[in-house]
Amino acid sequence: MVLPSVSNTGLFRILMNCYPMFFGTGGRILHISKDWKEVKLRLGRNIWTYNFVGTTFGGSMFAAADPFYMLMLFHILGKREYVVWDKSASIKFIAPSKTKLYANLVLSDAEINSVKEAVKNNGFTLLDKTIEWKDKDDKIYASISRTVYIASKEYYANRKK
Repeated sequence: MVLPSVSNTGLFRILMNCYPMFFGTGGRILHISKDWKEVKLRLGRNIWTYNFVGTTFGGSMFAAADPFYMLMLFHILGKREYVVWDKSASIKFIAPSKTKLYANLVLSDAEINSVKEAVKNNGFTLLDKTIEWKDKDDKIYASISRTVYIASKEYYANRKK
């Protein structure tokens, strides 16, 4: 199943929550802003997400947060002018969790403008973002560092040659 490019964030949220590769992470998209600048996620503790010792599986934390900054930038910048790929990611486990976790992913106007300017000047740029999985009391359980590659279509095509 390939998810279509859906600009309606409500429909995209519903489709993505049912998409087997995302559903299998145990994650749930709670909200996507209409401008794609904010995504709120929840990771419940259930049969899909707990590990051998009864805490939240780190792979679920990593996978449930995986595609979102790339998808957000893809929709904000537009697929006709830009190429957007995940470049790298790493996770730091801070504390074991036995509770629901939440992550809030945000792209500011300043970051988006900086990306556009860097691509205009250099053909490409890398954007580093951090995702924190927290409980309802804001205790942090894991921190994920993600790097997203953004390039102009022209620059990317020339690099592929």
